Amino acid sequence: MMTRREWIKRGALTSCGVALMGSHPLQVMAEPKKGGSADGGIQGPGSLKAHAQRRGLLAGSAVGLGPLRSEGAYKTALAQQYDLVVGEVCMKFGPLRPTPDTFMFTDADELVAFAEQHGMKVRGHNFVWHEALPGWFASTVTKENARKIMTEHILTVGGRYKGKIQSWDVVNEAINVSDGRPDGLRKSPWFELIGPEYLELAYHTARQADPYAKLTYNEYGIEYDNEASDKKRAATLALLKRLKAAGAPVDALGIQSHIQAVSSSTFGKGLRELIESAHQMGLEVYVTELDVNDDGIPEDDAAERDRIVAGVYRDYLDTVLQHQAVKAVLTWGFTDRHTWLNGTKSHRKKRPDRQVRPLPFDADYRPTQAFFAERDAFDEAPSRQAAG
Repeated sequence: MMTRREWIKRGALTSCGVALMGSHPLQVMAEPKKGGSADGGIQGPGSLKAHAQRRGLLAGSAVGLGPLRSEGAYKTALAQQYDLVVGEVCMKFGPLRPTPDTFMFTDADELVAFAEQHGMKVRGHNFVWHEALPGWFASTVTKENARKIMTEHILTVGGRYKGKIQSWDVVNEAINVSDGRPDGLRKSPWFELIGPEYLELAYHTARQADPYAKLTYNEYGIEYDNEASDKKRAATLALLKRLKAAGAPVDALGIQSHIQAVSSSTFGKGLRELIESAHQMGLEVYVTELDVNDDGIPEDDAAERDRIVAGVYRDYLDTVLQHQAVKAVLTWGFTDRHTWLNGTKSHRKKRPDRQVRPLPFDADYRPTQAFFAERDAFDEAPSRQAAG
């Protein structure tokens, strides 16, 4: 049984981050909208990106290089529906840095080239994280050379894609309240080797590497109105305030948004206050990794599960999109065929025998009810100035 982290590490080794599967033709079946009327189509003006653009929003998805290379339907749907992409694995430290002295840009270059070909923007994910580190890291990186290795990595990677990246997740998941520090910082390898100032160093170096990209702090577990999320939100905001006070060039907050279809907790007040607090600091806000795990739904009927998942999409997006600081919505993948959740049984604890259906397209590339919920949420969001 793999955890999510183990699945990510496996993906880093295979470079594509997904299991390869056969190809299906893209299907563009219409589904009834919330009000019951039939929709006229999902391409062109009916696409997610077209509906998002009308409100000054970016519609995005994480991308696996495996299906991008092997499945025509995957490429077609991605190009039709989205104007913002992020690599699931290909821009993480480990895949880019096979040895201390070499970089391998093949996969990342291919993603950027695909985006440029189709008029898409690209998010970079990520420079500094406690996971997806290369095998040589533990035996090579020391307190004496950690700064050099980290800054060299950011300058090399950021410099290569300078001017081609809409936003970089400069630091990912730096908060872990259970580690017991008063500031909530995670005792990550970078923290242990450099100290808490590794964060400021990362942002200043990222700005040096690319003066155009929006520099983002990306975090999970800050969505719900419960004690754990409350504490993590508070620590996240304290970190952002500290960085801003120190002059670190932080431009945006990324809210990952891995949501449960069935949960004892709700979202709303805390999420709205988080977004407003980020806005008051001058930050843009991005929903960076949205999916809705339907493992907790007891019903096996796919249509009923899809209905519940779509309702969560709608409620969640209605909450976050009311604030004009939110500039982008990305799902973590777009088809159930390649969701990371089906590769990690630890995230299917209640029904590990059943494949989850967490995304806007099903395994046959047909739009799910979540697709229409996301599109409707775009339509009802207030207009805003588009993200840079």
